[in-house]
Amino acid sequence: MPHHTPVALVTGASRGIGRCGAIALARAGYDVVLTARTVHEGEGRGGPTSSTADPTPFAIPGSLETTAGEIEALGRRALPIRMDLMDRRSILDACDTALDTWGRVDLLFNNAIHQGPGAMDRILDLPIEAAQNLLVGNYLHQLVLIQRLLPHLLEHPRSHVVNMTSGSARLDPPGPAGAGGWGVAYAASKAAFGRVAGVLHAEYRERGLRAFNVDPGFVLTESQKARGSSGHLQANFTAAGPEIPGEIVGWLATAADADRHAGKTVFAQRVWKELHPTEA
Repeated sequence: MPHHTPVALVTGASRGIGRCGAIALARAGYDVVLTARTVHEGEGRGGPTSSTADPTPFAIPGSLETTAGEIEALGRRALPIRMDLMDRRSILDACDTALDTWGRVDLLFNNAIHQGPGAMDRILDLPIEAAQNLLVGNYLHQLVLIQRLLPHLLEHPRSHVVNMTSGSARLDPPGPAGAGGWGVAYAASKAAFGRVAGVLHAEYRERGLRAFNVDPGFVLTESQKARGSSGHLQANFTAAGPEIPGEIVGWLATAADADRHAGKTVFAQRVWKELHPTEA
């Protein structure tokens, strides 16, 4: 049976901005394909962002089943699929499962990042293999996902790609990693990914594709809270909840006025304040 409701595919949808973006898209009228590594509640585990930190994993709340339940409570359909951003085969299989099940994808929200060591390493502490993994997970395999779904996105007169970027890709850190700043490997991988939306816009805007970067600002997520390592960043940046960039993703998918941002970087906290002037 043809699936007539628009479909969004969201990566990293088990928690944080991905979960909030998926819920916002459901409220906006999308059925949602949810991908992440954590399928069941209680399975979520985090690890160090530095190669020299304690490697013992720690528990993180959130799961695909929990996000799916929240979406279904809104009257929309959810399709949870386990996907590992570092496993190219799992990325392609997730796309195939989504297309085989619902037959369409109208919006791709690239939110997931590689959660591994190296992101907060200083240059002399950084194993090149860790830098390579961040580049693969945060740029190259995101490109694999876009290439697989782009022909299906272009089947619709109006489609979207929303890429979550990072201020670390454009800002100089106020201090070294662990003392107010961040590591070069993560920032460089996000900088590479930050070039994709503008190119998509240039190549496919005439075919109805809207491509955006979303810079969330500093967002305090479940992973950061569980890790307890964000204090140095909070000293330099004001933290927002993941609901704010999540809401902006839903707005980009539905508001005609959002088209003026196509091909550009949307600063989520700034736009949210413009949309909610009495709450800012």
